Amino acid sequence: MAIIETKGLSKSFKTRRGLVEAVKSVDMTVDEGEIFGFLGPNGAGKTTTMRMLSTLMQPTGGQATVAGHDLLQEPARVRENIGYVSQAGGVDISMSGRENLVLQARLYRVNQATAKERAQELIVALQMEDFADRSAKTYSGGQKRRLDIGLGMAHRPPLLFLDEPTTGLDPQSRAHLWEEVRKLRNEGTTIFLTTHYLDEADALCDRLCIIDNGVIVTEGTPDTLKHQVAGDVVTLGLETHNGALMQAQALLGKQSFVREIQVDKDVLRLYVERGETALPQILRVLDGAGIALQTIALARPSLDDVFLRQTGRSLREQAA
Repeated sequence: MAIIETKGLSKSFKTRRGLVEAVKSVDMTVDEGEIFGFLGPNGAGKTTTMRMLSTLMQPTGGQATVAGHDLLQEPARVRENIGYVSQAGGVDISMSGRENLVLQARLYRVNQATAKERAQELIVALQMEDFADRSAKTYSGGQKRRLDIGLGMAHRPPLLFLDEPTTGLDPQSRAHLWEEVRKLRNEGTTIFLTTHYLDEADALCDRLCIIDNGVIVTEGTPDTLKHQVAGDVVTLGLETHNGALMQAQALLGKQSFVREIQVDKDVLRLYVERGETALPQILRVLDGAGIALQTIALARPSLDDVFLRQTGRSLREQAA
């Protein structure tokens, strides 16, 4: 069942240079209980879309249903059923983590006793016991980000928006937050996640959209999107002086499982449907012809390859 559904969702801004279309007629469906990734470079429209879906920004076109409520007609009901963690966060550094969590729950009309119980649950769940009662101004980036997520979950929303949740964190803090996001999903919370980190989207998301210049260019599971590029890549290192490279190219080019072959000096690069099943077949063909390999390697296409194919540009370069 869909927890988010948009049709033609759009947002434009008036500037001195004229009208700027930040988000252009986005159609999107997010299912209950999944981690849904919104992937794209800075300025692609990720945060604008999230701010519209969380009622923080009024769309200029289209419609949407969020957590069972009409985005335009029932914004208050939408807000009751979502949590939102912005890039900047919402921690009051003059208070302790526990006090922040209790206050957040109280703002959602949770009574005092229940708010304290909920704060303790989140402190344990997010492994904040060692610092929960310290002033938040003493927190590291990773500790503060954990508290941010706790604030978003204080009222037990079925849907949590995370906008670039790991930006600026060290690798250890990022890995820990990934674990917490997975736990939330396993407990039934739907996560809508924006990121420009390719490894984050690949590791966390059950399904994702790639957006560029305000337009969704493709959608699917990470594996499905990567397989659409050109399959897997098998790289063979061969001798060139004895004709082995050219012989191998001729033999393997006739195989039905090879989509494409590229030659680069003493390397033969094969694009195949499924590398794990193609490898044994490649070895049998070469062994039967008496062709000796120097090296062999199998690589998977990346989400950057997907972005490159869809837009003609590298997402890594755009993010940088």
